[in-house]
Parts: sequence; C-alpha cells; structure tokens
Amino acid sequence: MNATRTPQSPSHRMVSILSATLLAFGLAACDKADDRTVGQQIDSAVAKSGQVASDAQRKMEAAANEAGDATRQAAERAAAVMDDAGITAKVSAGLAQDAELSAVKIDVDTRNGIVTLNGPVKSKQASERATNIAQNVQGVNSVVNQLTISNAG
Repeated sequence: MNATRTPQSPSHRMVSILSATLLAFGLAACDKADDRTVGQQIDSAVAKSGQVASDAQRKMEAAANEAGDATRQAAERAAAVMDDAGITAKVSAGLAQDAELSAVKIDVDTRNGIVTLNGPVKSKQASERATNIAQNVQGVNSVVNQLTISNAG
C-alpha cells in the first residue's frame, strides 16, 4: 500500500501542534474527582494559559518601567555632576577675577550644589569675599568656607 503524504503548510502545522498541546493539557488536568467534561477542562487550561500570559506581560511592563526609572535617575545624577562641575568652574573664574584672591590657590569643590572652599588667603576680608563670590554663582545652595588666613598666602 503506497501512502502519499501531502506537505502541511506552516499554519496547518502550528494549528496541529497547538491542538495537540491543548489536548495534552486537558488530559493532564484530568482528575478522577473532576466532573467537568474534557472540553471544559481544556477551556479551563486555555483560560489559565491566558492568565499566565497576562501575568508575564504585567511583569515585563513593570520591569520596563523600573528600567526607565533607573535610566531617568542615572540621567539626573549625570546632570547633577555636570551642574556641579559648571558651578566649580564659575566659582573658580569669579575668584580669579579678584586681584587679592587670584594670587592665592583656592581649591573649589562642589557636590550637590554645596561649594567647599579650601586653601590660604591673606585676610579675613579676602575669605569673606571668596564666600560671597561663591554664593553669587547660580546653582549654589550653600558655601562651606574652610579657608585659612595666612600671611604667606
């Protein structure tokens, strides 16, 4: 007896595989104490599969939102670092314009808009001018003046 096989289309093959899978789920879900028909059991298995898919989609969306939040936070941190660097540059430029302060090495460090000044100055007035210069730079939240008065400054 010669049996001729006709090739199955990919969609026909997928339907066959899906049907066999659903039937296997239905049969696996069979329980002797279960009074539901095979069709009801298959419907239940399909509904559970749909719920699992919905749960997976919600988890993926939550993960995508968390990734988006992390990206936004990283961008905000990078912007803050850039702002701090800009503040440091502006404070340093302002100090360099003051004749008495420009001859002195004053370290300027900025973190989260808080400027810290370190180094020697010649007088209390010079220290106060340095603080005022830093406070007048846009973006400065506060100034920590750790300048020391030194006649050698």
